[in-house]
Amino acid sequence: MSICIVLITILFVLLISFSKEAWSGNIALGAVLVNTGISSWVAVNAVIGHSYLEIINGGPVFGDIPIRVDALSGWFILMMNFTVLTGILYGRRYMKLYENKSGMISLHFACYIINHTSMIGIFIVQNSLAFLYIWEIMALSSFIMVIFEYKKPETLKAGLNFLIQSHICILLLTIGLIWVSSHTDSYDFNSISTYSASVSPAISLILYLYFFIGFAIKAGFVPFHTWLPYAHSIAPAHVSGVMSGVMIKLGIFGILRMLLLVNQNYLIIGYIILIVSLISGVYGVALAIVQHNLKKLLAYHSIENIGIIGIGIGIGAIGIGTKNPFLAFAGFAGSLLHTLNHSLFKSLLFYEAGTIYQTIHTLNIDSMGGLIKKMPQTAILFIIAAMAICGLPPFNGFISEFLIYLGLFDGVHSGSLSITTIFILSIAGLALIGGLALLCFTKAFGIIFLGQARSHFDNEINESEPSKLFPGYLIVFFILIIGLFPQWTMRLLINPAGVFTSGMTDGFPALKIISNLQSISLVAWVFLLAIASIWTIKRFALRNKRMVIAPTWSCGYSEANSKMQYTASSYVRSYRKLIGPFLIMNKKEGEIKGVFSSPIHSQTHPYDKVEAIFIDFPLKIMNKMMARVRFIQNGNMRHYILYGVIFITIIVFISLLSGVAAYLFNLIKQM
Repeated sequence: MSICIVLITILFVLLISFSKEAWSGNIALGAVLVNTGISSWVAVNAVIGHSYLEIINGGPVFGDIPIRVDALSGWFILMMNFTVLTGILYGRRYMKLYENKSGMISLHFACYIINHTSMIGIFIVQNSLAFLYIWEIMALSSFIMVIFEYKKPETLKAGLNFLIQSHICILLLTIGLIWVSSHTDSYDFNSISTYSASVSPAISLILYLYFFIGFAIKAGFVPFHTWLPYAHSIAPAHVSGVMSGVMIKLGIFGILRMLLLVNQNYLIIGYIILIVSLISGVYGVALAIVQHNLKKLLAYHSIENIGIIGIGIGIGAIGIGTKNPFLAFAGFAGSLLHTLNHSLFKSLLFYEAGTIYQTIHTLNIDSMGGLIKKMPQTAILFIIAAMAICGLPPFNGFISEFLIYLGLFDGVHSGSLSITTIFILSIAGLALIGGLALLCFTKAFGIIFLGQARSHFDNEINESEPSKLFPGYLIVFFILIIGLFPQWTMRLLINPAGVFTSGMTDGFPALKIISNLQSISLVAWVFLLAIASIWTIKRFALRNKRMVIAPTWSCGYSEANSKMQYTASSYVRSYRKLIGPFLIMNKKEGEIKGVFSSPIHSQTHPYDKVEAIFIDFPLKIMNKMMARVRFIQNGNMRHYILYGVIFITIIVFISLLSGVAAYLFNLIKQM
């Protein structure tokens, strides 16, 4: 299976290299379809309980490379394949605008294929060296996709930030994996379990934290998230959708995989993950609300949803630590389902953000307004995804958050004061996240689509072509299926979640949850039928009424003005004042001069305080230190030659000293 996927990837990348630029999108689609079909067949079998094992001879460097696909890998492969498929369906239409302009389209789609293959490899390869090699390929290919518009300075800056932090992640993973292999003389992931079982619990916990921080950088947990808002906001829309939908989930997969492999105190690690996740969820949505750039707003919501997924993982680990099967199953099932759900509604939101950008050529929310009149289908797709991300029924986001709530409420009755306290705080935190998400997306949808246009655009605003809308409708179908038939999805989750709870339960928690979800499904259908009935009655009652369109009274004004509307800033002004101490707001406004002043413009630019503390402050100190030795790089060629002579002299001197020391040591040894 794995060799076949690699060969197909090489073949299609070569086809793109020797084909016209206009064909590259369709060739990439073909590659994704073939690799998706092969990997999904194995993944589906793994999810239903038939694990896959293959051993590849990696030669003298890698040794034997185990290819293992269990239910956990299968779940992530299926999730990833669907989002990558919708991404290429949308992306090949999105990139039409750049044909014969950038010269990067063929390279972009070649990297898209390579990135897809590398993500499959990360989910199935269980050899440390091969895993790091594939992770590096994934990082470099995604970097090239992110900097597609590399001629823009902000794009290149964000891309380099992404690349540097990706390699910090790789460095931590390398330390952890080499640490284990140096003690076990094996690169097989199973050696991680062997090693961690042979050392003290403290050493085992430190080892897990190495892996956790490394994968947390990729996932975007606070405070390791600072690369994410920049990379997501400058990448092409389909790349942003894939990055947010599945690429950051590589970090979630790594955290879950190491949770299975590293032998540690599940209670302690559960507390750590839960606390970090609560902070990430609240902080992510808090910053999302004050953003004016639409894609940056969505990027901060990725941090929020990673926090929700982490809450599920945390309570699942606590459930294992306390031997509570229902808590463990609800936590892991909720986190795995929310991983899927987030990949659906967040990729859809990024696709629609890309559609808006290509239509009006701006992502500034304050410049938008009234787009629902020109782009009704885009508005419908956006509002469905927005309601799903807010956790509203009958959409998929509600189901996964409901599972996590079930686990939290069960944990409150655990009898332990510490667990009860932290679970009550977690319930409050999760409720706060949901409330703030509602505030954020009422602002986003209202300012973007409702009211009147706040700016004049030279180009005509029209709805996108059907081929660009199709991936969105495909995603909406699964959003509704999960929301209306959650018991079906729950049955698919039994094996992936059961990987963590095997031996604790005979399936009773899953059956109990499925019973609850059947009730939820029934209520959702009754709700939809009630709406349909009301709409039908209204249509019947008004069938003979004549509709009259007239100007709105507007409180005495003869004509409504776009300046009378809320802006994105004014809509959340009270909220911004409330959380002011936790934010950095850079404000620019003109001065009032004279009695009849010219128009005054005011702008607010939010900045991430965590980034200021953990990134900007250390860089400022480092720049000060480097400034003291900046005289070394003075541009004088004679000085550079002198540096080389000094360096060679030092090397020769050290070599002579080491030779003399070795001679004296041997002499003393002979005596």
